[in-house]
Amino acid sequence: MPTRDEVSYFGAGPAPLPTSVLHEASENLLSYKDSGIGLAEISHRSPEANEILASAKSSLVQLLNIPDDYEVLFMQGGGSGEFSAVVYNLVGVWVQRMKETLEETWKGTGMETASEEEKLAEYKRVTKAALRLEYLVTGSWTLKASQEAAKLVGEEHVHIVTDARKHNDGKFGVIPEETSWSTDIKPAPNGILSSLMTPALTYYCDNETVDGVEFPSFPKSLESKGQDHDRLVVADMSSNFLSRKIDVSKYAVIFGGAQKNVGSTGITIVIVRKSLLPPKQQIASPHLLRSLGLPNGPVVLDYATIAKNNSLYNTLPIFDVWIAGRVMANLVSTHSAQRIAGQEVVSNKKASLLYSTIDKHSDVYQVVPSKGCRSRMNICMRIRKGDAEAEKSFLKGAEELNLKGLKGHRSVGGIRISNYNAVEVKAVEKLEQYLESFAQIS
Repeated sequence: MPTRDEVSYFGAGPAPLPTSVLHEASENLLSYKDSGIGLAEISHRSPEANEILASAKSSLVQLLNIPDDYEVLFMQGGGSGEFSAVVYNLVGVWVQRMKETLEETWKGTGMETASEEEKLAEYKRVTKAALRLEYLVTGSWTLKASQEAAKLVGEEHVHIVTDARKHNDGKFGVIPEETSWSTDIKPAPNGILSSLMTPALTYYCDNETVDGVEFPSFPKSLESKGQDHDRLVVADMSSNFLSRKIDVSKYAVIFGGAQKNVGSTGITIVIVRKSLLPPKQQIASPHLLRSLGLPNGPVVLDYATIAKNNSLYNTLPIFDVWIAGRVMANLVSTHSAQRIAGQEVVSNKKASLLYSTIDKHSDVYQVVPSKGCRSRMNICMRIRKGDAEAEKSFLKGAEELNLKGLKGHRSVGGIRISNYNAVEVKAVEKLEQYLESFAQIS
């Protein structure tokens, strides 16, 4: 049987973890800090658990230079849970702002003293005309997120800003030019203030794991215009989290499942602007949301509740938080003053090694996405234009060399090389040599 050092794992998630963290975890699983109680056994209400949470938060804040006006939450449910959570939470914010705006405009008018039924009728009219959730559909995960939103609030309230399949023969693999995006704010119907037409959220996935598509940078079309209640941009960064420098202040919400670049399966990290949480921002009441035909989310997906309880409203898997915390602490230690920019250099170097060899043998290997949006994290390719036997041969040869986890997602097939943070440069170099030798004999 091969040893851990002999295996190079490129799985898409759960992904490899640093060996040093696993060694440390194995010791603490038996006795955390020599307490005689294992790390997976300690109470989530204990001082030790709070210390683990604080340490993980501190490392994340240092790495991404997260501003003070953001809250870091540790949640459960994975990225798929956040498809729903962002809708529940930000629609709740939009409805409350709509209500407050209308009540302000009613001052000194007859509506100020209208019955609750008359006011509700006006809330319904505005919600029907103005509530809008925007989605940039550039791959499988944003497609699923938009479908979840449609299920929760109705298709009529979900606006697809761009659908990459319409620009690529029905397949994902491109990020359409921003000039083709439908980002114009819908004109306000008669009797509705233009400020109420701002979308409740604008959602995109920074890196599409299945399709190998990554945004090169923050979309210019979504940049702040310096207006009140500007677009609330939500980004799913599950598969490129902590792989490059980002400007957190551009986002209302950032989330990522930990099981790719940060830690083990079990927690989801959410970074949310404090101005969207109480006490700065009240959320629409459950009664009002029900009256408008909008959903109330489960309490475990409620950002305000999770923030108020320091991520400990329900039983949080502290072991998984500890793993993520140690991974992030190691990144802080490794890159010190460079913060995450140091890891970005490493990530880019590994991706460049692989893509240069793949492109060198373009008769054998064909990268699926267009060159302008190739993912550094998930390199998706076909061999001999999707020749099934050639791809089986490639995978078989890779397994024999202990190069594992290279099979493409079941929905698209092909080959997928996941180049996450814990994949060492020497593993990428070994794979690069195999790509070279396979091309020579194919």
